Amino acid sequence: MSESDASEGALLDLDVTAIAHGGVFIARHEGRVVFVSDAIPGERVRARLSGPSDAAGTRSFWRAETVEVLEASPDRRPHVWPEADVARAPEQRPGGADLGHIEIGRQRALKRQVLQEALDRFAGGGVEAPEVEGTGADENWRTRVTLHIDGEGRIGPFAARSHRVVPVAAHVLARPAIDAAARGLHGLPEGRIELIEPADGEVRRVLRPEAERIARGRGVRRGPRRPAPEMIVEHVAGRSFALDADGFWQIHPAAAGMLDGAVADLLQGRVDPSAAHLDLYGGVGLFAATLARLGARRITTVESAPRATRHAAANLRDLGVQAVTARVDRYLKAEDGDRADVAGGAIVLDPPRSGAGRAVVEDVAALDPAAIAYVACDPVALARDLATFRALGFEPRRLRAFDLFPHSHHLETVALLTR
Repeated sequence: MSESDASEGALLDLDVTAIAHGGVFIARHEGRVVFVSDAIPGERVRARLSGPSDAAGTRSFWRAETVEVLEASPDRRPHVWPEADVARAPEQRPGGADLGHIEIGRQRALKRQVLQEALDRFAGGGVEAPEVEGTGADENWRTRVTLHIDGEGRIGPFAARSHRVVPVAAHVLARPAIDAAARGLHGLPEGRIELIEPADGEVRRVLRPEAERIARGRGVRRGPRRPAPEMIVEHVAGRSFALDADGFWQIHPAAAGMLDGAVADLLQGRVDPSAAHLDLYGGVGLFAATLARLGARRITTVESAPRATRHAAANLRDLGVQAVTARVDRYLKAEDGDRADVAGGAIVLDPPRSGAGRAVVEDVAALDPAAIAYVACDPVALARDLATFRALGFEPRRLRAFDLFPHSHHLETVALLTR
């Protein structure tokens, strides 16, 4: 098929050569890059072009969805979520398990490859990606699931790469209690619902009607004031952490403990009890507690969400941690008297998926810490921030990578940086 014949819905036979960041795979058609879903490097697949027609050649790449596997990889497996299998029409496949058709060991090798390519391309080279560590629990691990309710009352996840609700019979990556709760939902207003299973095993339901979201967007308050969110409790390394049921916490039940252990491992012997230390984007205090366990006595945790900060203060009251409600970038720009002087101390940096960004990295480096533990959930954002740190004299000494989201493309990495 020539480029002039290629339009949305056209079928292409493609040889898949590599994985790309974001859980899609790379092929080429007459020199044009095609990002194709539901494939494996080494396979030949038949894929349907998606997105607008590009017959004029105005885009440098196309996107496509596998509809048939012509030559399968030996690492292809029946999809862990049958309703996301390639045998189902692409528009009916639920999102959230974009690597679920691949043997788990190959999944981790591919994730390591994505991390290595990001480091080579954006971090300046010379940084080796570690082997990706598993959790030992690759199914039934999601303790948090968001489902959507459309205008016709259908309840389910969104189809992959869309905002179309796809009802499913089961949620195979979710904890069994969440799966059971999801299958029992019916008669809900348009919007979304979050199902959360904390450490006590009791599923909480947080309903977010679409009408409420629209009213908030217009500055209109409908009905009585929303009650305070229910509190739940999670446990890591012998400590309890209270948080709002819909507040941020790691999704895999082993994740918080593994990340706590990784940060402790990388900072072991680098925490000076006499220095001040920072936990940035600190949430409800997980890594501030890690710093305290390593011997830190003067710790400040900074988080922009006021309720999370209040939980952090209560969770860490016995450790004397100062919990500050502030945006990290603004906190770091504050006058010296308004922020901790952490020269010689340690900083834990756990930014959102987009990364810390150049301005925050520059301000962190200017504090002259003895060590930085950077917790990242996106390899490209991590690599870009590492490049900025390296330009400022901080080098990545060790990295650890964790497969905390099995059967999806997501990867968590923890890096140690020192001058």
